[in-house]
Amino acid sequence: MLTNSNSNITLVPGNLRKVHHIALNVKDMQASRHFYGTTLGLHELTGDEVPKTLVKLVEQGKVANFVTPDGTILDLFWEPQLTPPDPNPEKSFTRAYHLAFDIDPRLFDTAVEVLKSNHIAIAHGPVSRPTGRGVYFYDPDGFMVEIRCDPI
Repeated sequence: MLTNSNSNITLVPGNLRKVHHIALNVKDMQASRHFYGTTLGLHELTGDEVPKTLVKLVEQGKVANFVTPDGTILDLFWEPQLTPPDPNPEKSFTRAYHLAFDIDPRLFDTAVEVLKSNHIAIAHGPVSRPTGRGVYFYDPDGFMVEIRCDPI
């Protein structure tokens, strides 16, 4: 489950099970829903497909969830005041929020210890929610990454 390299503990291949979701901040929720659902043909989760913990946010129009052909969830978070760091999208990505990896709930605390032992600053968490537990941190380029698990 763990390896020890240069006095740092690390997760081993297979501990992170899959990409759980990709979260994007969007300024215009209706335009984004049309783009991902109609233009790109992704299936939007509706009704009983929406996770119980997100039903209220979906009903309020603050979140929309799509599933990609490989089963990865794409979460859209409505941020109406969102402005990009640079108006030219070719200069940098401006809407990605974070990449989330799923881990077995029994390994979640171990993953947090791996982050700490490698001196990776935790940006937020660990947090516990009805959807499970999560910890947020930044990759070397400043992109937010999450390791999360379902509730036990």
